[in-house]
Amino acid sequence: MIASETLLRRGRELRTRYTTEDVGVLTQDEARRFLAGRTGDPRTDVTLAWELLYRLEPELYDRLVNAERLHPGVIGWLPDDLERIVEVAAGTGRLTLELVHRAREVVAIEPAAPLREILNRKLAEADLGDPTRVTHGFFDQLPVTDDCADMVVACSALTPMPGHGGEAGLAEMERACRPGGCVLIVWPNEVRWLAARGYRYVRFDGEMSLEFANHEEAAELIEIFYPSALAEVRRRGSRRVPYDVLGTNPPRDLAFKVISR
Repeated sequence: MIASETLLRRGRELRTRYTTEDVGVLTQDEARRFLAGRTGDPRTDVTLAWELLYRLEPELYDRLVNAERLHPGVIGWLPDDLERIVEVAAGTGRLTLELVHRAREVVAIEPAAPLREILNRKLAEADLGDPTRVTHGFFDQLPVTDDCADMVVACSALTPMPGHGGEAGLAEMERACRPGGCVLIVWPNEVRWLAARGYRYVRFDGEMSLEFANHEEAAELIEIFYPSALAEVRRRGSRRVPYDVLGTNPPRDLAFKVISR
């Protein structure tokens, strides 16, 4: 993306950041999943706007992720000493770097090529050896064999919507998990939908905030991703933004299911 396009988008909230012309960045596979039965206009389809963000401005998305730190209880809940973990929709590594030392092999699956590039760069910079394989794939067609993993996990990605997991995606995650293994959804989107499918819910207490580098970055990113909270964020003048200010659930919960066949 050229500098002039970046300048034109600066300050715009996510829903108005892209136009129908930007949809051309999607591959055929991506378009089939993310445009089917939808308007194709990111100004009226915020889910599509997020998909364009991943592909057009991945570094902007990564800056938000860096501020959205997972609750320590979620990290502490994760099992250790596993043979293989499969992570679905790994993004830029919100959870991946926490998984690497927990298994002899981690397969990180991410459909958006720009996000995979950032994840690969982070793994190289961390110099953790070579236990992680980053690969392309979608929720509904995971590039792994049956019963291959001790844990299959997705963080802030799976939804009931078909293009972002849905029934097919959840079935694929369970297919990839060995009997006795665990399918784990961190920061779940729809708890009742998962509960109806046999998932147990865990929530950790405590106040949580997004933690930006400084107040200027907080105001910049809140204007894009949570514009209704911008005035309050400016009033507070802090680099920390409580989730209560945003009116959204913090990343302090998970849902899991032990697989039996």
